[in-house]
Amino acid sequence: MDAAWESSIRRRLRQSQPVFGCTITATSLDIAARAATAGFHFLWLEMEHSPVTLETVRHVVLATRGLPAAPFARVPVTETWAAKRVLDAGVQGVIFPFVSTPELAKVAAGACRYPPAGRRGSGASLATSSWPDPDAYADSADGNVVVVAIVEEASALPHVDEIAATPGIDVVFIGTGDMSFSMGLRGQQDHPRVEEAAGQVLAAARRHGKAAGRPARTPELTRSHIEQGFLFFQAPSELALFEAGAQQFLSPHGIEPARRQRSLY
Repeated sequence: MDAAWESSIRRRLRQSQPVFGCTITATSLDIAARAATAGFHFLWLEMEHSPVTLETVRHVVLATRGLPAAPFARVPVTETWAAKRVLDAGVQGVIFPFVSTPELAKVAAGACRYPPAGRRGSGASLATSSWPDPDAYADSADGNVVVVAIVEEASALPHVDEIAATPGIDVVFIGTGDMSFSMGLRGQQDHPRVEEAAGQVLAAARRHGKAAGRPARTPELTRSHIEQGFLFFQAPSELALFEAGAQQFLSPHGIEPARRQRSLY
């Protein structure tokens, strides 16, 4: 393919440099555009756990065109049709949830490549209009779309080597929250069993030349995870970062956040 344009995320990962994505859960284009210039490398458009819709994804792609952070989307299911829709909206990466088997890893990888390498359908006129290399879209997309497989169930761990070995998977990401629940740990993301699973994901990714990822929960933890070899990070949501910034500003004045009260309805 024409090498005129290369995904900045792919380039950084190839150079063993970490990448951070701000999780976008609100439908505000102003917030997404501001996040795209705040220093993040990509936007994690959260379609699994938030009101973000396909229409929102397309609007974010247009609102952030030419800005530093690339739009990625976490689709709600690991199915070909879900990936096709966000790719045709113009995203530069697709994040697939609950990739617990090699078969699902193959679905994820195939959904993001045109034949003969995959099963993506032809119909990307919207994506072409907002892609950095529109004159060679099909080849450019095949070479640059980043495919992220999330391992977030204990049942996936025996298959993690096969998942990481799947051609077309670029990042193997451990979802520590859901992993903890699948182990009966109810959100204890720092539990030794969850960390052991994270080590398995990291080792498998390294064996097969893939990047490993995980949530970036605090700066201190993230520094240690980078030292371990993790490179692809989901940063907190824009709303969580706003709340943290508000507390940092107000706390010196003795102002504490209001306690959330249970609804009467």
